[in-house]
Amino acid sequence: MAEPTTSQPPVRVIRSARRRKTVTAYREGDTVVVLLPARLSRREEAQWVATMLQRLEQRERRRQPATDETLQRRALLLARRYFDGAVEPASVRWVSNMRTRYGSCTPGDGTIRLSDRIAPYPTWVRDYVLVHELAHLAVPDHSAAFWALVARYPMAERARGFLIAKGLEEHEAADD
Repeated sequence: MAEPTTSQPPVRVIRSARRRKTVTAYREGDTVVVLLPARLSRREEAQWVATMLQRLEQRERRRQPATDETLQRRALLLARRYFDGAVEPASVRWVSNMRTRYGSCTPGDGTIRLSDRIAPYPTWVRDYVLVHELAHLAVPDHSAAFWALVARYPMAERARGFLIAKGLEEHEAADD
């Protein structure tokens, strides 16, 4: 029986005399571009290309959004951990049409939606957005009682700062 082969994307290697130590890789369409110092041997080049393909694949895998099912499981875990199981969402899913908010909640039917824009953000930031929306299942407004629930999440202030910075970054990019 033949062993399955993993197809490797086309690779373009660019050597630079100015590049001294660093090796970088990125995608340009279907091609992976690897930037190397010019002084490397062909064997070192082959090793670096293999290493950078692996790193690029790992980075891209981390950035892929979790499935709706995984997101639902994470929300249930956070509900148990920070709300003692007092809230339980009916459904949690990613949406691609949310451009001005990171998440939304409909307390009446228990649905939570997260913008797929936050999928590549760190887990602790996505968890904060989930905790924020879960808190709306208990308190539908942004009153002091609501913020007290959100504050149960230990990374709440840090995550809010991250989201504020990202919002400012996106706002400045839109102005350019």
